[in-house]
Amino acid sequence: MCLAVPLRLTEINGTDAVAERDGVSRNIKINFIKEPMVGDYVVVHAGFAIEKLKNEQAEENLEAWKALEEALGETAP
Repeated sequence: MCLAVPLRLTEINGTDAVAERDGVSRNIKINFIKEPMVGDYVVVHAGFAIEKLKNEQAEENLEAWKALEEALGETAP
C-alpha cells in the first residue's frame, strides 16, 4: 500500500515543479495536473503530481498526518 501526503507547489517551470511540506522540498512533475499554480496543493506519487486538492481538503489531510506522526512519535520528513 502507498500513502501520499499533500504537498504545496512553490515553483513551476513547464512540467517541472518544486513542492514542499514542512520546509522539505521535492522536485516533481506536474504533467497530469490541469492549470497548476504556485500555492496549489497536490497529491504526489512516484514523483508525479496525480491530483490537485482544494485547500480545505489538503489542510484536513495535513492535520491528520500530523496527528498520526505525533501518535507514533515521529517527525515529518
